[in-house]
Amino acid sequence: QVQLQESGGGSVQAGGSLRLACAASGYTASSYCMGWFRQAPGKERETVAVIYTGGGSPYYADSVKGRFTISRDNAKNMLYLQMNSLTPDDTAIYYCAGRPATPRACLSAPMSHEFGAWGQGTQVTVSS
Repeated sequence: QVQLQESGGGSVQAGGSLRLACAASGYTASSYCMGWFRQAPGKERETVAVIYTGGGSPYYADSVKGRFTISRDNAKNMLYLQMNSLTPDDTAIYYCAGRPATPRACLSAPMSHEFGAWGQGTQVTVSS
């Protein structure tokens, strides 16, 4: 059973940075689809960034391209999200999620409903 645990959320002023981390277990580290998603109050959960642990170019939502970087450390079973140039629009609960998938299925317009394993979420608040 895949288990995911996020950490690193918090409050920051606009223009600041945060790094989220997700500790994972129960999956094959070298061939798994993992991603970050977020949900703001009153809004649907949206995809932020997705990565295939076996390699390939990550997927990013247009709203975070150039500001956020997703990465993974397979040896440590960790997933990260470096968030720079944060704006109040980035305020949300951020979730780590995973699913078994081929690289193509993983990185082609990934949607949250495709993911079956979820962490409990971590709050990110950006003030203006």
